[in-house]
Amino acid sequence: MDAQRLRSGVRGSLLAGAVGDALGAPLEGASLAAIRARFGPQGVADYAPGRVRPGAVTDDTQMTLFTAEGLVLAARAGALGRWDETARIVHRAYLRWLRAQGVRSAHASFAGAAQEGWLWGRSGLDEPRGPGATCLAGLRGSRMGRVEQPLNHSKGCGGVMRIAPVGLALAVDDPFELARRVAALTHGHPTGQLAAGFQALLVRELLLGTPLADALDEALAVLRRLPGHEETTRAVTAASARAAGDAPSAEVVETLGAGWVAEEALAIAVYAARAAPDLESGLRLAVNHGGDSDSTGAVAGSLLGVLYGEAAIPVRWLAGLELRETIAETADALLAECMERTAPER
Repeated sequence: MDAQRLRSGVRGSLLAGAVGDALGAPLEGASLAAIRARFGPQGVADYAPGRVRPGAVTDDTQMTLFTAEGLVLAARAGALGRWDETARIVHRAYLRWLRAQGVRSAHASFAGAAQEGWLWGRSGLDEPRGPGATCLAGLRGSRMGRVEQPLNHSKGCGGVMRIAPVGLALAVDDPFELARRVAALTHGHPTGQLAAGFQALLVRELLLGTPLADALDEALAVLRRLPGHEETTRAVTAASARAAGDAPSAEVVETLGAGWVAEEALAIAVYAARAAPDLESGLRLAVNHGGDSDSTGAVAGSLLGVLYGEAAIPVRWLAGLELRETIAETADALLAECMERTAPER
């Protein structure tokens, strides 16, 4: 695989995911009518004031970066071929994120985990940014969530919104399965885990140069073989059908849900990637709706960024993006540490 194209895809995915997060953050929970009343009929087009400053990211980007950090540390430990060991190392990274939220964990690894990695204490990662209740509760406990031993029955979008680095790490042989296990650290419902697996595999296929329609078919074929796939399958196929129908619009997005749960966030991201002609319009489509706009923007951005590459992200969005340098540094760490498996020719 061409090294320049690979770098563009990895950096593009993480950066565009953060852009979508920051673009959607001021809209989270607002109705479509309220968004249009504030920003006009086309909705938000640039960063706007929210909980923090314009361009600030939320817990979605924070957790995505800690996912990537965990994968890099797993690679350094020679653990990427062992799913459960990799999930354990990513869990320790999430415990560092939890500490930054001002929350303690009863898990035995909590104290020692703070000494690992390079993200702990970074500005923008060292404070709460609207953390999800399920993620907090799942990490506070004394045991680690597993596919076989779920912590809860949640299918919230907190598993899928942070999962793109699993697909970007080419050394991971089975991104779908590892993503399920990483999502299961906090989310126990099969849909919350399978949506994460689907997203990671879709990111991987796009990174390898597979056309979007074919990549969706590949991921659906894997998904349909697994128990409990029906909700995720229906959501993804509905998104593809809507994208092939009427002109892209917020009204169509809202027929797919609000994005608070995993399959809806995934469906909105798939719709934005299929229906929009470019990255900018895709991200605007993904956030301008009533619902969890930062999470749908983050999930869509991780697809659009790998699909179109880093250069497709508008300069004005990159210039105002919080944590831009840290995100780029983390993408480069993934490239340096997690790419030793040779990608197949496409």
